[in-house]
Parts: sequence; structure tokens; C-alpha cells
Amino acid sequence: MSSQPSSPKRALTRDAVLDAAAAMVKKDGPRALTMRKLAAELGTAVTSIYWHVGNRESLLEALVERTVTDLGEIRAQGRTPASRIVSVTRALRAQLRGHPHLVAMVHERGLTERMFQPATQALVHEVHAAGLRGTRAADVVRSLLFQVVGFVLVERNRERAPVQYPGDESLWDEATAEHDPALAKGLTGPPDPERLFLLSVRAMVDGLLGPAPR
Repeated sequence: MSSQPSSPKRALTRDAVLDAAAAMVKKDGPRALTMRKLAAELGTAVTSIYWHVGNRESLLEALVERTVTDLGEIRAQGRTPASRIVSVTRALRAQLRGHPHLVAMVHERGLTERMFQPATQALVHEVHAAGLRGTRAADVVRSLLFQVVGFVLVERNRERAPVQYPGDESLWDEATAEHDPALAKGLTGPPDPERLFLLSVRAMVDGLLGPAPR
């Protein structure tokens, strides 16, 4: 009885190599990415990887370029200028949070401004739609970008920080909270980053879109 012929192996492509490399970087960071490990992950020879993407440095450059492209267009959502601006900041934060190692690689290669260009362009459009122009509009755009990036950095640092001794639960009580038990309770519980981000960005947008300061 003759055995069934095995199904033909799918041909390796450059996109498949980059997909696998991006997944490895996302999981373990760029230092964990070696050509030998990548070849093993794809079930192919190292020479095949070189044929499709070149050496490791060329592979990293290709990953950076694709990350910049993949993080591309950001579309604003909402019916008011304020809500649309907030939606852009939320989308940018999600991008940065979702690709930390790849974003770090982009930054190391001096392409951060290019990576931020789509979000910046979206903010420029929405700030113009809100009626702002010139240096004031530029200040609004940059203030929002600084807020997003700074917030994400704080989030990442908190996630990677060791357990704190003493922690918030033992540092805050009615006395240290100036006899405000609700405040003490709020400071001892774990923070809600999403809620805090929206709270801070909405306050910023309301203030930045208001009357120009003297």
C-alpha cells in the first residue's frame, strides 16, 4: 500500500522571515534574535535566512523599516475636536505599548521622528480643525506628544521596577493623606493606567484648546 505524498513545504519568503523575527523581538528583545534561532524557528537553514534578508544587521534594519511602516497612519475618531485629538493620543499610546522592543530599535537607529510623523500629522490636522494656527498649534501638538511618550515611559518603568518596600499600602493612611481617607484609599490601590491617561490627556486638551494664555 503506497503512502500518501507529503504536502509540499511552503516556500520561505522575506515577509515570513520578518514576521518570525518581529515575533522573537517582541517576546524576548532584540538581543535574543540570532540568525541560528530564527532559522530554527522557521525550520530552514541559516543560509536561506541570509538569502532573503542579508546578515543580522540588515535584518534589524529591515525590521525597523517595517515597524515604521506598520505604525503608520493614525485615524482620528470622534465628533468634537477634543475627542478626536484624544483619540489620536490613545492610538499612539497603544502603538508604543504594543511594540516596546521594536520601538526601542527604531529609536536607536535615529528614526523616532519619522515613526512619530503619522501621529504628529494627525494631531496637526485636528488642531487646525479646532481653529489653532502657528506657534500655538505647534506647542499644542508637541505638548501632547510629550505627554504620550512620558506616560508610556512611566508605565514601562513601573512594570519593570522591583517590588517596592515599603509599598503604597503602608505609606498612606489617614494621617499622611492629611485626614482624607478616600484619598489614602485611592493611593494605596493599584493605579489604572488607562483611566489616568484619559484623565490627564482630556484635561490637557481642554486647557490647550481653551483661550490663549496671556
